Amino acid sequence: MQHLKRAWAGLCLLALITSTAACGKGDGSVPPDGVRPPATTSNVSSVAEVAPASSRAGRPNMVVVVLDDFSMDLVQTMRSMQRMRRTGASYPWSFVTDSLCCVSRSSFFTGQYPHQTGVLTNTSHQGTSTLGGWPAYDVHGNPERAFNVRLQEAGYNTGFVGKFLNEYEWSPGRALPPVVPGWSTFNTVFGSAYDGWDFASTSLVDQRLQLTQHLAPPASASNADKDRAYAGTVIGDLAMDFLTRSEAADAPYFLEVALYAPHNRTNPKGHYPGDPLFPPMFRDRTGERSCGRVACRKLTVDDLPGHGDDRSDNRPRLANGKVGRAWNTAGTLSAAVAVRDLRDRARMARSADRLITRILDSVGPDTYVVLTSDNGFHLGQNGMGRGKGTPYDTDVRVPLLVTGPGVVPGKRREVTSNIDLASTFEELAGLVPAPFRSGQSLVPTFAQPKLVRQGYAFLEHTQQTLTGGDPDAAFTGSELDRIPSFTAVRSRTALLARFDLDPRAKRTTWGYEFYRYTGKEYEVANEVTRRKHRDEVAVLMAKLAAFDACGVAGDQPVPAECRTLRQ
Repeated sequence: MQHLKRAWAGLCLLALITSTAACGKGDGSVPPDGVRPPATTSNVSSVAEVAPASSRAGRPNMVVVVLDDFSMDLVQTMRSMQRMRRTGASYPWSFVTDSLCCVSRSSFFTGQYPHQTGVLTNTSHQGTSTLGGWPAYDVHGNPERAFNVRLQEAGYNTGFVGKFLNEYEWSPGRALPPVVPGWSTFNTVFGSAYDGWDFASTSLVDQRLQLTQHLAPPASASNADKDRAYAGTVIGDLAMDFLTRSEAADAPYFLEVALYAPHNRTNPKGHYPGDPLFPPMFRDRTGERSCGRVACRKLTVDDLPGHGDDRSDNRPRLANGKVGRAWNTAGTLSAAVAVRDLRDRARMARSADRLITRILDSVGPDTYVVLTSDNGFHLGQNGMGRGKGTPYDTDVRVPLLVTGPGVVPGKRREVTSNIDLASTFEELAGLVPAPFRSGQSLVPTFAQPKLVRQGYAFLEHTQQTLTGGDPDAAFTGSELDRIPSFTAVRSRTALLARFDLDPRAKRTTWGYEFYRYTGKEYEVANEVTRRKHRDEVAVLMAKLAAFDACGVAGDQPVPAECRTLRQ
């Protein structure tokens, strides 16, 4: 019924554009000891696989670095990114399924859309729902479907270091969370690391988690001592330890390094006096070059296209062409605050920049290095405040850079999604991607820069008020709660977003926004009803209707017609 309502609303708007006719609006439990039973492979039994091997046998190693809330305005500040651009493949049209940490990371691990993973929001609202967070990821069987399970079964030494998923947590007096299948090394760093210091991490010993607490030095300690205890430093040291061991071993390896930079702290008060909202290492807090390869004074509001834009011409249109409810009503972030935050985010990214360079310098010639982010971030663009969650370019576009054997340097025109990476890693490991993955391997584009097979990416978002309790609420206020649920389709040149403007859980009112990016750097004005765009809107509307019909979930194989939607 929901799919039929979506299709009807789209047809109504399409009729308006083409003929001006109006329409009316129409069990994941875990044993007490935290040890899971072995992952099953029955859902991929029909897939041809490479038999596990103890030696590398020509199979490449893989390292993926996932940044947290990294926005494209920071790319210019990162020396490591410029290096990867020169020596590898860059994908300028790379998007995430949803600009929310847990939702996006779930899609990354599984190669599936949110409607397939069942992870729709960042949290479960303290366990009262299974819409989001680790509880949703777990109960819907995603740990067993993650690509790392198949890589480990194929003989890879699999390592994870850093931030995992929202609500996969530990705090004093609380039991450790369950062991996540498919990891040979699992050094998750718990969420107190958002603030930079005083956090705990895990190690995996005999398939049981062991806890290590990383205490913060006192405020009187030297800046060097504080920097050695910084979350980015600890994650970097754990990552380099894994690489050192793995480079000397016989088996091929896969490593994910999930950093907290440049995510804001989540407590209203910083750990040390004077900590900014985006807390960098102390070594990166002063000096014109503390912002990286761009001097701090040169990072201005001009680096935030659309900052403070008038929102009145962005309001969605209903299926009958009338103006819909304005949802973008949060206060705009002032230019001074936005520039301050931009510079602090650049400073915070410095530790990540140095680590990426260390990784590039340490791996051998048979290793692929992938760099990306879980989502973007806005600082006052589109007349908004501070945060993420929209379908706009600031929030859903992320860097994607790849270096490694056989990768021809240069830009790709392929439109990519983070759901493509699971299949990419499987193909590099010599596996046929699992049939339930919606993403398509990017491996053929490594050696063929001009190859273009995908021209679209689909986005999904569920309004956060359905669960509440987002970790960013202390600094984004209720902005994230006001962003409606939406489904959207993005091409290189345009965005069509369909919002549910009725915040009630069982009511729906569709509103549409359409933007062209040709000659524009942001979403200037909603042009969904302009006749000159009717053909392009019609194509995108048809894409959305076809996407609605692709409702497969879990381990169901993805039909061929659903795989071709992004062509």
